[in-house]
Amino acid sequence: MMCKRPQTMALGLVLLVAGTAGHAQQSTAADAQAPVAAQAESEVTLPAAPQKASLLPFYVSPTATLDFAIDAKSLSVSPEGIVRYTLVITSKAGASNISYEGIRCSSSEKKLYATGKPDGGWTPSRRDAWSPIWDVGANRQHAALVKDYFCEGKTVAGKADTIIDRIRTKKPLK
Repeated sequence: MMCKRPQTMALGLVLLVAGTAGHAQQSTAADAQAPVAAQAESEVTLPAAPQKASLLPFYVSPTATLDFAIDAKSLSVSPEGIVRYTLVITSKAGASNISYEGIRCSSSEKKLYATGKPDGGWTPSRRDAWSPIWDVGANRQHAALVKDYFCEGKTVAGKADTIIDRIRTKKPLK
């Protein structure tokens, strides 16, 4: 038993140092985004439920097992540069998840405003925070939207009609 205690203490120290380093990294990233986060956001109006005829499919990755589409009628660009849209994710069996979201190109962040209900209504999100967009794995739909359709660097890549046309014609930015 005496032999295990120094190992446990060493492991605890490694975890403590790793946790502290991660926290320092997060603080630095949060500090860098502070001016963007402080910017006021214009009022959000939830759109009508998406209709199948207005869905625009888009490519996510070769390993994606779900189908992804944007409702063309819901896509807008706010005065402060937030691209807002309804995202429809459908499984191969036909089950769908619907969400109304926003992407802020200036900070490469996303925000969930509401989730769709079966009756066509919306359930507002309880979270009011922006979160970073990660470009990993099969579920990289937000990264695909940022890189291929919505953003050029840190700015929005055109007006809503331009973005919709880019998705409709399957002509990504890159």
